[in-house]
Amino acid sequence: MASARENPGFEIVDPRFAGYLLGNAELEEIATGFRWIEGPVWFGDADCLLFQDLPRDRTMRWSEAEGLSVYRAPSHFANGQTRDRQGRLIACSHRNRCLTRTEYDGAVTTLVTHHAGRRLNAPNDVVVASDGGIWFTDPVYGIANDYEGGRQTSEQPPALYRLDPDSGEVRPMATDFDGPNGLAFSPDERRLYVSETGDQSRPNPRQFIRVFDVGPDFALSGGGIFHTVEPGYCDGMRVDEDGNVWSSAADGVHCIDPAGNLMGKIFVPHRVSNLAFGGRMKNRLFIGGSHTLYAVFLNRRGAQSP
Repeated sequence: MASARENPGFEIVDPRFAGYLLGNAELEEIATGFRWIEGPVWFGDADCLLFQDLPRDRTMRWSEAEGLSVYRAPSHFANGQTRDRQGRLIACSHRNRCLTRTEYDGAVTTLVTHHAGRRLNAPNDVVVASDGGIWFTDPVYGIANDYEGGRQTSEQPPALYRLDPDSGEVRPMATDFDGPNGLAFSPDERRLYVSETGDQSRPNPRQFIRVFDVGPDFALSGGGIFHTVEPGYCDGMRVDEDGNVWSSAADGVHCIDPAGNLMGKIFVPHRVSNLAFGGRMKNRLFIGGSHTLYAVFLNRRGAQSP
């Protein structure tokens, strides 16, 4: 049996990464034929994965037992999605420029559309903290063209926001971004990682992962460069139980330790957009590789979430 170290589907930069891999678990192709996969989120209680076929304006559902089906169409060009502390689906809509919540009965509630009297741009990715606060990024990508939402006019600069679950107040937490994208908390929620994918209308846009310290009243400090992904850039990311960051990249998925050092790579045939831990033990990494959904079992679990 080949060891993980000998498997050409992985690159081990730091010896610790070898311990995260399983010698007999390789990258699997789960489903294909999409246009661009985004927003994977695992529903353990339903034993299924939801993800976006974004340019086709539909949310897909996949399970080991039942295979592939359409969960919602149209999705209003939904992108990033997560679950709140009650297990409900929270999704970012490019087309409607808002956040939505799917209730237990299937009804869809719009949570936020504006800040300071102006429309949001196109919420891109979202996470929910343990206190129920909903953090989301709001770049202009979803309204910049007709492929992923439809061209519309931006009314305010890109920003990172927090939506209070009780008051409904939406508060900008960081505004010094050109293009805030994927985001993830460390397991203790003392750090927040946010990918900066830049202003795509300019040559050589800023592209790196930033890290913020989370203080009292959710105030953020720091915000320096945590890691620069090469090749490509970080679109989406997840954090494992030990605080390692698993980032999308042009050549697959990169595993980065809490100090910002690259530990290893999982090579994927197509550019990766986003990823999510799932499966019964939360040790299966689902990967959106352009038009194909992949998965790989790891010797590591994703950080706890609803």
